[in-house]
Order: sequence, then structure tokens, then C-alpha cells
Amino acid sequence: MTDAADRATGYLPQVYDDLRADAPGVADAYDALARACREAGALSAREQRLVKLGLAVGLSSEGAVRSHVRRGLEEGIATADLLHAIFLAVPTAGFPATVAAYGWAREVIGRSAEAS
Repeated sequence: MTDAADRATGYLPQVYDDLRADAPGVADAYDALARACREAGALSAREQRLVKLGLAVGLSSEGAVRSHVRRGLEEGIATADLLHAIFLAVPTAGFPATVAAYGWAREVIGRSAEAS
């Protein structure tokens, strides 16, 4: 996928690239914090991805939901497992947030299937 196509699908928003270019020290510190958080416990990479997807649903963060679904698929996480992580958000995050996340996830899953 080209950078323009990535941006159009929400995978690489221009503002993200701009922030990283304008504040490389902040971006590097953020990357280091993320790495330290990943390495701080016993959860597998798969478990971490599903937790982060659930958090993205709870925050109603479209970009994060799309990103974690896309990366989950790339990492071999089954579609059913990704969707289950989203469904688990209903009692905590609410039905509207879950429905929105489900829609975003289905779009990413559909694009992934088309690309295969």
C-alpha cells in the first residue's frame, strides 16, 4: 500500500508523521516508553495486542482500533479473536462504542481479505 493509500485508510495519518518529524525527541521517548511497557510484564505479544485493542474500543479511538486490528491480523491473530476482544467491551465501554469499533474492524478485515 502506498503512503497516500495508507493515509486514506487511516493507517498512517499525516498528523502522526508531522508530529514525529516536528518533535523527534518526544517521538523517541514515546517509543521507549511503549517498549518498556511491553517488556514490563508476562503477557504475550498476542495478549498485549488484544488488551490494547480493548483499550482502543473503550476510548472510541478509531485510529487505534483500526491499527490494532490491522496489526493483529498481520501478527496472525484470528479475525474471530479480534472481534471477540471488541465484543467484550459492551458492558464496560457501552454498546455505541462497541458498535463503532466493530464497524471499523470489519472495514479493516475486509480490506485485508481483499489484499490477500
